[in-house]
Amino acid sequence: MRGSGALIQTEPIHETSSKRRFLPVAALFCLAFLAVSSVAQHAQPAASGNETGKFRLHKFEQPIGEETYTITRDGSTLTLKSDFLFTDRGTKVPLTATLRAAEDYTPQSFAIKGKTSRHSDIDSAVEASSGGITVRQAMQSKTVTAPSKFFTISGYSPVAMQLAMIRYWRAHGSPAVLATLPSGEVKIQDRGPETIDVGGRKIQVERYNVRGLIWGLETLWMDGDNNLAALVSTDAEFDHFEAVREEYEPALASFVASAARDEMATLAEMSQKLPGRRTGTFAFTGATLIDGTVKPPVANATVVTRDGKIVAAEPGDKVTVPADAQRIDVSGKYIIPGLWDMHAHYEQVEWGPIYLAAGVTTVRDVGNEFDFITAVRDAVNSGNALGPRMLLAGIVDGDSTMAIGIARVNSPADAAMWVKKYHDAGFQQMKIYSSVKEENVKAICADAHHLGMTVTGHIPNGMTAYDGVNDGMDQINHIHYIADLYLPKGFNFRKASPEERKKALESIDVNSAAGQQIVQFFKQHGTVIDPTIALMEFLAQPADKPYSEVEPGVDKVAPVLREQLNGGVPADQAALAQLGFQRRLEVIGALHRAGVTIVAGTDQTVPGYSVYREIELYVRAGFAPMEALQAATLVPARVMKVDGESGTVEAGKRADLDILDANPLDNIHNIRSVRWVVANGVLYDPAPLWESVGFKP
Repeated sequence: MRGSGALIQTEPIHETSSKRRFLPVAALFCLAFLAVSSVAQHAQPAASGNETGKFRLHKFEQPIGEETYTITRDGSTLTLKSDFLFTDRGTKVPLTATLRAAEDYTPQSFAIKGKTSRHSDIDSAVEASSGGITVRQAMQSKTVTAPSKFFTISGYSPVAMQLAMIRYWRAHGSPAVLATLPSGEVKIQDRGPETIDVGGRKIQVERYNVRGLIWGLETLWMDGDNNLAALVSTDAEFDHFEAVREEYEPALASFVASAARDEMATLAEMSQKLPGRRTGTFAFTGATLIDGTVKPPVANATVVTRDGKIVAAEPGDKVTVPADAQRIDVSGKYIIPGLWDMHAHYEQVEWGPIYLAAGVTTVRDVGNEFDFITAVRDAVNSGNALGPRMLLAGIVDGDSTMAIGIARVNSPADAAMWVKKYHDAGFQQMKIYSSVKEENVKAICADAHHLGMTVTGHIPNGMTAYDGVNDGMDQINHIHYIADLYLPKGFNFRKASPEERKKALESIDVNSAAGQQIVQFFKQHGTVIDPTIALMEFLAQPADKPYSEVEPGVDKVAPVLREQLNGGVPADQAALAQLGFQRRLEVIGALHRAGVTIVAGTDQTVPGYSVYREIELYVRAGFAPMEALQAATLVPARVMKVDGESGTVEAGKRADLDILDANPLDNIHNIRSVRWVVANGVLYDPAPLWESVGFKP
């Protein structure tokens, strides 16, 4: 759910929609069930003739489009054609694909072209012949030897290709690993039978997990007619994505809830099987302690943890180590508080190990599906699943073509209902999205404050950051809403020419009298801002410069995710994009100098690594290294009103800490040198955590 709403940012100061977020998943099939009802008889497999079908497409359970497909027979050859189209926040996302295959779905040719998200293009083809397989991705072609078993598919969409993949998989012995072309491989796991209520009818389906089409896990269901009934996945922006066969549409919520339960079970399994995980009482001896307060670092310190709490954090000669403690010599290393990510969208279970591997022990999720995120939070916070402690902001939007999700506030009555629902479910905040009308912003803020909640979010369309704060918003997501205030009054960035945009950006002076009035407004109102500047940097990256030159973590991510991090701003727009990014960085520096509260948040970007990059960019904006570190530790703990239990390494607080190989106060880039992580008293080696989700350690 990226705040800028674009993977390739061509308008470097102003965006009206948000959410990027991160990637796709898939799979399905079952012929064992004979309990076929009329609900499941609308589409028949190609073995009995031609086949047609339709899937309703959803994002965050909101209907956004549909996919129609046909499978026709010509002798012993099957041809599957799919038209896939949805509209996401006002932008159409069309995709077409054609598969020609033998009767058992062995691929002969495959072509896919269009978009997989608002900002992700695809144009690939595969052609099998006696001389091998020719694979084309965009303008690059190669010939490869045909694997003994393989299928042609590229990502989570179109859904009909996942249907065909499952039919192939079942017809070829359900291999443990299935090679896929143009690239990659998938692992499909049968999770067992399930009964789904569809408009009062009990329908038996078989549930499957699929890994490899996207980064992470997909859940899908096959009915007794060998048809894909539903798919719960994430799209190419890391957003929740659901596809349901037309006749199963009434069961959407049941499929989503089932997938959430399955992901929680997977998360629990990961927690127990992970190598390098240790529990008990620990005494970390010999390190330099940077406790996150204003105190100077403590050399040769000892930190003792027991039962999820820090029981001592002092110079070694002042600490009596308990007899039952596991002593761990960390001489020459540095202990800091566990990091926070204040702009998370925890939309798949893989975020748990990723965050811990990066040293992030607490996250604030600022927009998710209600049933999914409450299940994840409860599992993780109870200690039954792998991940950082979670705090939640409940997202709401208003009706419009740009809206997202199903939590809609179109009246004060809606505001009262949703605020109460989130409050009663243990959410700490409300998050306002981009289509909420101003009168409803006021109602949301008033109701939230009455119940002791705070309000964060976007500045809705038609409003300014001044309006949002005056209407009661306590916090603002994304620095561009503040940067917009520096543009000439009445300036429309989207309608301006490149030269006009350049002139407007060059005119910004954060140190001018007008610039100082802007920052003083937010200082006086106590506004908290999570800038997500690492995302802004990513979106402004020139296409001819690999992002790995800026963020080396790109080369560590899972291969299927690495493909999503390609792209960049075209050469003729790069200079303008870079100027816009620089101005945003200057705005952060001005806010910080004025004493405005800044907290570190990533809005996903490069999983795990963008936490580091966010902190590094604060130093570039003028923060001292300790101030940048506190923006990801003590300051967010204070903002979320849990600094009495978190945010620093002090006796009595939660045992969340990172052990680094190098001193981040000497060089902020040393924040990346995480050797061990302690989260709620559990000790983790980061390497197995990275590897568990397909990353390189």
